Amino acid sequence: MEKLGFYDQVYQVVRLIPSGRVSSYGAIASYLGTRGSARMVGYAMNAAHSVFPPVPAQRVVNRNGLLTGKFHFGSENLMQQLLENEGIRIENDKVLDFKNIFWDPNFELDMNK
Repeated sequence: MEKLGFYDQVYQVVRLIPSGRVSSYGAIASYLGTRGSARMVGYAMNAAHSVFPPVPAQRVVNRNGLLTGKFHFGSENLMQQLLENEGIRIENDKVLDFKNIFWDPNFELDMNK
């Protein structure tokens, strides 16, 4: 069996984030066993627009709930609109009630991948 590249591993995890929930670059990096590579997860999200099946990149925010990737969505407000369409409230580019809707793959997914 061929081992997936890092970006593909990131995309697999991001596709598991349920609608109406968000995760962070760092939580995904930690889950993949590459703690400290949150920036690489961000690079993967920046490249996700051309991936099939689609990757819900809007569901990945920074550790404080900020929409730091919003400039990579083609329009400044698209990331926020996509999240709001899922029922997530945003104010000043920040996810409201972040702690309650945060999805941590380290707890939500089987650690025995």
